[in-house]
Amino acid sequence: MTVVDPDHLDTKHKEARRAAWFTRINKADAWFTVLGLAWLTPLLKAAAGDNPRGQMRDVWRLLGVPLLSIIIFLMLWAALAPRVVTSLGAIPGPVAVWEQAVELNADAIDKRAKAAMFHDRLDQRNARLIEAGRADEVKQIAYTGAPSYYDQIWTSIKTVFFGFLVASVVAIPLGIAAGLSPTANAALNPLIQIFKPVSPLAWLPIVTMVVSAVYATNDGMFSKSFLVSAITVTLCSLWPTLINTALGVASIDRDLISVSRVLKMGPYAKITKLVLPSALPLIFTGLRLSLGVGWMVLIAAEMLAQNPGLGKFVWDEFQNGSSQSLARIIVAVLTIGIIGFLLDRVMYAMQSFFTFSAQR
Repeated sequence: MTVVDPDHLDTKHKEARRAAWFTRINKADAWFTVLGLAWLTPLLKAAAGDNPRGQMRDVWRLLGVPLLSIIIFLMLWAALAPRVVTSLGAIPGPVAVWEQAVELNADAIDKRAKAAMFHDRLDQRNARLIEAGRADEVKQIAYTGAPSYYDQIWTSIKTVFFGFLVASVVAIPLGIAAGLSPTANAALNPLIQIFKPVSPLAWLPIVTMVVSAVYATNDGMFSKSFLVSAITVTLCSLWPTLINTALGVASIDRDLISVSRVLKMGPYAKITKLVLPSALPLIFTGLRLSLGVGWMVLIAAEMLAQNPGLGKFVWDEFQNGSSQSLARIIVAVLTIGIIGFLLDRVMYAMQSFFTFSAQR
């Protein structure tokens, strides 16, 4: 009869639990990286007892160094900003910019309350008319108050995503065609080389005139200003996706193409089962570049055309010329940068998800 040492069993159980814990940490690490939280992985490993000193060095590199650089930037900003005096006064420091951010938030809350009050009064008026048997006099009146800062942010985000989606729908099929067919590539390449360098400021007048001519009523699903900004984004942002898709498709191993011919795969099966999974990393690289380009183009288009959004907010504050304008412009600049970063993170998360799904 063999006697089993209880301490040995307990040790094996602890090692198994530790191995399972590290397996979960390693799986979560991919998503931590996507979300910009890669510093959590060494922190969790250190808590689990895996070389705490080495893991804390990684935490310092991934979290401490970026935080230190931000602190140094804020200190330099606070020290140097008062020395630069413009026609609107000295450049505001971090504290003044934060105060304006708080004020914009309070203003947005106040405007939201006013809009809600307007709709409540309208609903009450319509209800009284219906009770009095005058339903034909019921009206739905749009609120015409000034948009809040958050409304302008949301307008810009909707516009850039609409333009980006249209660009993607156009660019990905054309890129697949160019990657698979030398003839299609020869036909598309001159157009790409001609139109890719065109500035959004050059496209904007043409788009404005075309939209004004075709979309004359302005009472459809989209407003003219929305379409002008979105189409400008589309025209400027489709090229990175088109080029990277064509490159990704053209880089597929020729042996795989030969196998698809042997298996007599149809065009649809060939594209969905072979082409897209192989070219997916480069396609998403193009999509991320396109979204970044589209976001920059949108702000410029909104400023020049005075279309609703963050670009118009910046231009209005510049024209306003008040003592608070510079601080508000810097708030908008920081907002634009943060949103651009978040948009890239969203695309990176989608890339990781679809790439993982394609590999399974």
